[in-house]
Amino acid sequence: MTDATELQVDRDFERLLDYLRRVRGFDFTGYKRASLARRIDKRMASVHVPGYAEYLDFLEVHPDEFAELFNTVLINVTSFFRDPTIWDYMHDTVVPELLERKGPDQPVRVWSAGCATGAEPYTLAMVLAKAMGVAEFRERVKIYATDVDDDALAEARAASYAERDMRGVTDEVRAEFFEQVGDQWVFSKDLRRSVIFGRHDIIQDAPISRIDLLVCRNALIYFNTETQSKILTRFHFALNTDGFLLLGKAEMLLAHHALFVPVDMRRRIFRKVPVVLGRPQPALELKRAVPVQEDDRASEDRLRELTFETSPVAGVVLDANGKVALVNERASTTYGVLPTDVGRSFHETDLSYRPVELRRHIDDVERERRPTRLKDVEWPRPSGERLFVDIELVPLLDVDASYLGVVMSFTDVTRYHQLQAELEHANLELETAYEELQSTNEELETTNEELQSTVEELETTNEELQSTNEELETMNEELQSTNDELQSINDQLRDRTSDLNSVNTYLQSILGSMENGVIVVDREMRVRVWNRQAEELWGLRPNEVAGQHMLSLDIGLPVEQLAQPLRRAVADGESTELVTAAVNRRGREVRCRVTLMPLSSAAGDIEGAIAITTVPNAE
Repeated sequence: MTDATELQVDRDFERLLDYLRRVRGFDFTGYKRASLARRIDKRMASVHVPGYAEYLDFLEVHPDEFAELFNTVLINVTSFFRDPTIWDYMHDTVVPELLERKGPDQPVRVWSAGCATGAEPYTLAMVLAKAMGVAEFRERVKIYATDVDDDALAEARAASYAERDMRGVTDEVRAEFFEQVGDQWVFSKDLRRSVIFGRHDIIQDAPISRIDLLVCRNALIYFNTETQSKILTRFHFALNTDGFLLLGKAEMLLAHHALFVPVDMRRRIFRKVPVVLGRPQPALELKRAVPVQEDDRASEDRLRELTFETSPVAGVVLDANGKVALVNERASTTYGVLPTDVGRSFHETDLSYRPVELRRHIDDVERERRPTRLKDVEWPRPSGERLFVDIELVPLLDVDASYLGVVMSFTDVTRYHQLQAELEHANLELETAYEELQSTNEELETTNEELQSTVEELETTNEELQSTNEELETMNEELQSTNDELQSINDQLRDRTSDLNSVNTYLQSILGSMENGVIVVDREMRVRVWNRQAEELWGLRPNEVAGQHMLSLDIGLPVEQLAQPLRRAVADGESTELVTAAVNRRGREVRCRVTLMPLSSAAGDIEGAIAITTVPNAE
């Protein structure tokens, strides 16, 4: 490939990434180019598209292809208790130390970043429940599980897994934390309520704050060094003082020792370095949902904000452009509109069309300038329960009657629709803190020049080894994903082969039980079936005649008399019956009745002919 061709390919690749960012909001610019290109090339090969420019055109024509592309790029390789020695160490050392530092009534907050299909956050739940007890776990623990793959999050919320997904889960753990429903294993509902799933981009979205334990395994390996550094700075901000960070086995953190110190390097467990007054800290870029107005009415504005935030009624406020302006806690925890959705078009959120189409009603409120109330809206939940809500849309008008936006209130009225119901308090809190932390992280180097030079050389060597290790880990993840796909195909082929063998055995039993000689030929008059009675009559075994031309067989049956009837059966579908003299395998002359009929397929096409020979007193 010439330099000019390579340059054009690189330009087409960058245009494709820019298109994905603009159209679907997926920013892959921070991903490692080699790994990203390999995953996109794999998807292009599946749809037989030769180049990146052609694939961009393909995406514009086939919008359904976006989902398949993202499923290929976002490798969701995960399992319960992945790397068991790490989870043993977590249970025996990290979790007891974490709980010892917390007061008996203080909440424990855990974040699983890049949770895929949910095996990892549910593993965290089981480890913590083992250490604390289920009752205390439900009271104190919140596990925030985030990912950018909506399909993976939907599967994780269902908490239902096939037998092959349960590798690594002992029978004792299954009996304690899972319930078998048909051929699926469903995670415990008591623990499931403490696991909160949501879409979150660790590159662009603000981090979840006040976290005691943050788990992000083998996700950083897909990003370049600059993006890794940005993500680790956000993780440092998210963790409480002395909070723990668990990474994948391919992630070393050698270049970020100012932020984290190793607790166990072999198992990739780190502790946050606390903030020291007077020491510059890494800069963290956060977007404010609503700008702070610093004026004489700051206290009054804060009071209004807190009143809205703590309201028991779920509320979402849209501005005049249809963008999310405010979201209170109840709306976040119950209806899935997160604080990270502030500034985003409401039409892009699930709440805009589920459980009821709200966009049309919002347009009516804006046009007519009057409130609208939707009563008794039924909302089926993934767990199987049904909610009923009243939705009220009220226009926000300025003193001059100009339209400022709309406030939507969601009131849960389920208790009026249930004959027998338990009032379950599932206070799902999803809190995110938006604070600006402006400082620069500088480390005072006091070692001598010779030692510093040696350290820098070692770090350079380690970075190169780390990069190679990350690439190998990425390929291992891809191979595991491909292996799972091949295993599924292999299982299907095994089932099909078993069914085919059963059908063939059944057919041979039928043909062998018939008292008449049965011969089946294809359209070229070649023998395909020769049953046991035909062998008894004419003295030839099935393996001797298979594939032979019927009219060339040297048997006691005068096959030349059958030539024309056989051709009419194959060509015109005409059945013929004739009586002829023949000589059986013992050399005796017999009179036999030969019935010739066409062999038709299920679609009605003639695929050959059947000859049934009846010989009274054949012996």
